[in-house]
Formats: sequence, structure tokens, C-alpha cells
Amino acid sequence: MDRRILVEALRLSDQHVPYVLVHVVEAQGSVPGKKGASLIYREDGTTMGTVGGAQLEERAKLLAREALGRHAGGLHHFELRAWRAGGLSSLCGGSVDLAVTYVDPRPNLLLWGGGHVAQALARQVRLLDFDFSVADDRPEYLGPEVFPGARHRILCSPQDLPSRIAASGERFSHVYLLGYDAAKDQEVAFGLLPNFPGAVGLVASRTKAELTRRALKKRGLSEELLARLRTPIGLPLGGVTPEEIALSVAAEIVQERHAHDGKTGATPQAAP
Repeated sequence: MDRRILVEALRLSDQHVPYVLVHVVEAQGSVPGKKGASLIYREDGTTMGTVGGAQLEERAKLLAREALGRHAGGLHHFELRAWRAGGLSSLCGGSVDLAVTYVDPRPNLLLWGGGHVAQALARQVRLLDFDFSVADDRPEYLGPEVFPGARHRILCSPQDLPSRIAASGERFSHVYLLGYDAAKDQEVAFGLLPNFPGAVGLVASRTKAELTRRALKKRGLSEELLARLRTPIGLPLGGVTPEEIALSVAAEIVQERHAHDGKTGATPQAAP
């Protein structure tokens, strides 16, 4: 595989954006793109690399765009012999199998409130190679000795957090409200729910969750926006310690990441 493809794949991964890798896994006869030829398809429709050009490449781009929409790829067989049934309008004389792989962006978490649950969750997600940042209005909860490996340590008020997220340039997949103050958690939720596209989760008892929703509704948030507030968070493992709560949250993220895995078959299929 071309080294430039690998470098671009790493860049996109570090930016937490999805992309599709199209790779020639088998080539027989005379074909323009040999085994190993690869193409990256970005979410804006631009590409890098090639699997051979001409109609094959256009079909590869179409499959890549569909894979982005479905969050799932597949294996596809192409005949480059126009005289064969179902063949592309090509006179190359061979055939190609393409692996279309959807690459989900790695989770990138923002933890509001640097207390025990946030520290436990940070340790857990580092084991999974997820990225995380932490935000708090208390500087003593943001130090590198408390959160080693954090991409960003954001010292700000709850009201300023949305603008600080925008200024960071990060595409966060999840924001978890793990604060020490229910009123401040509410402020963060109020600022994020209307505009933040990712998941917003709140650690809360049933009472706190209900009172938070009531307060946010009274402040003008619609039922549709309130439905975006996840609480409780994590899989229902029954844990109560910070470490157990962190494990349940990480497990929920892993479960969501693999929700689409069963949609990709292992048998090559003829392209339509």
C-alpha cells in the first residue's frame, strides 16, 4: 500500500472523522489497478489514491459514498471485460475484487468535571485507545498528574464550555457531565444540547435527572432536545463505584461502535 495512503488514514483518524478505504484485494488478468492499490474516500467526497481509474474507479467511489452513509462496507467483484454479462465497459480483460472498508472515527470524549468518575473513565478509555479531554472550573482538577494523556485540559466556566469546544477544533463524539455541582451540570447541558451533534450524557440519580430535565424545559429547551440528554449513562451492570461506572460507560461506547458490524458479509458479491 502506498505510504501516503497510510499517512492520510492516520491523519483522518487523529482528526476523528470517518472515511472509507477501498483496496484491491484480488486482481486477475490484465487490470489497471494491481493487488494492493488503494483509495481513500473522505466524507466531503474528495479522494486520495487510485484503484485503477476509469469506470472501475467511479464505481469504487459510489460504493465508498454508500458505505459512509451505511457505516458499513463489503466485498465487490468487477469484471473488466465488456463482453461478459455484467462486465464494466472496459476492454482490459481481467477482473478485480475490491474491499470497501468503512473506518469509524475513534471515540473522542470530553469530560466535564474532573472528579473521581472522570478520573476512572479517563483511565478506562486510555486502555481502549480512545481520546479524551477534560474541562473544569477548578484548576487543581486539571493537572497532568490527575489526567495524564488528556488531549486538552480546559479551564472554564460551565457557560463558556460550548465556545471553548469550538475554539479547541476538536470533533468530540461524547460529552459526559460528571461535575461536582448539579447547577453547573445543568448549565453545560443547556449550552450544549441545542448545538452539539454528539452524545451528551449525565451522571445522575433518578431524582437529579428528573429535576435537571424540568429545569431545562423551564428554560426553554424542547422535548426533542431534552430527549438527547442521556441519563443514566453506561450499560446497566449494577456498579456503584467510580471504576464500575467508568467500566459501564466504556462498555456502552464499545457496544455502540460495533452495532453495525453484523451488516458486512464476508462473501464477495457482484456489483450491481
